[in-house]
Amino acid sequence: MSQSSVNQLQLGFIGLGRMGAAMVRRIQQAGISCVVYDQNAAIRQQLPDSVVFNHSLEELVKNMQAPRHIWLMLPAAVVDTVIAQLKPLLEKGDTLIDGGNSHFTEDIRRANALKADGIHYMDVGVSGGVWGEERGYCQMIGGPKAHYEYLEPVFRALAPGVDAAPRTEGHQGEPSPAEQGYLHCGPSGAGHFVKMVHNGIEYGLMAAYAEGLNILKHADQGLNPVAADAETAPLEHPEYYQYQLPVGEISELWRRGSVVGSWLLDLIAQEMHQSPDLENYAGRVSDSGEGRWTSTAAIDLGVPAPVLTSALYSRFASRDNDLFADRVQSAMRHAFGGHKEKAAEQGGDK
Repeated sequence: MSQSSVNQLQLGFIGLGRMGAAMVRRIQQAGISCVVYDQNAAIRQQLPDSVVFNHSLEELVKNMQAPRHIWLMLPAAVVDTVIAQLKPLLEKGDTLIDGGNSHFTEDIRRANALKADGIHYMDVGVSGGVWGEERGYCQMIGGPKAHYEYLEPVFRALAPGVDAAPRTEGHQGEPSPAEQGYLHCGPSGAGHFVKMVHNGIEYGLMAAYAEGLNILKHADQGLNPVAADAETAPLEHPEYYQYQLPVGEISELWRRGSVVGSWLLDLIAQEMHQSPDLENYAGRVSDSGEGRWTSTAAIDLGVPAPVLTSALYSRFASRDNDLFADRVQSAMRHAFGGHKEKAAEQGGDK
């Protein structure tokens, strides 16, 4: 598509929260006209003057040229509600794009339902978070190939570009879309399916870093021997574990030349530089659904995914969802062996 064609492209955008406003700014900078809506009118102050801000869905649709292409950047739980509100306002040939984290099965359902009214539907899994405006957004795209091709200037504008990573050996010539940071993965649901697994992997990577750094953090236990009693397994070789390791500096070290280097490690090092003990965090790790869906898909397909599933369960445990199970175990130990539960502050088990 020529630059003049790009300048004629118009994109509607609904949802200007943590990522949406930044995405609009990046799209607008590429010369693509944006017509936007958010319930929070104050967010208008964060957008360029050239962005057309609307105060209702009706106004947004009215201010767009047919056929319309409207990107939804919303929590998965409200996507159906907004689609139901938009549907009577749209015309045959219009396209809706869900850029949130919907379940891929919902994409298939929505695409089939909207098709009956001549409305097209695309799903785009977006990774980049709050850093995406600066770094670009990786996009995993599902839906009709023709509509992907029409909207490719939007995807290219959002993507990091080929310079975001060294080219893989053997790749030559014009960079492919994947090398630029976006990819048409297949028909409806394919984009969010790939993003779902992406987030499942993210859970596993985060858990691996967290567990490894936690071992380093506790490598000084030999300097603080615990009381020897019937309820406490002793540290057999305290002389082996007397390292007071600079965990934050180790995370900084691993960023350079290590095979475990990654952007996640970059973020860990940044956080630990500001707060070595991360005391500002309670350690209750949320999950927004993708890890659960990845584990479910693995079960449906009969594909083993013990690391990703274990990482999901560790998030459940971080929110004390294992507390009753721990009490059951403590009760059984007391019942069959008379073992008295030790208080946590004494270094015993929960």
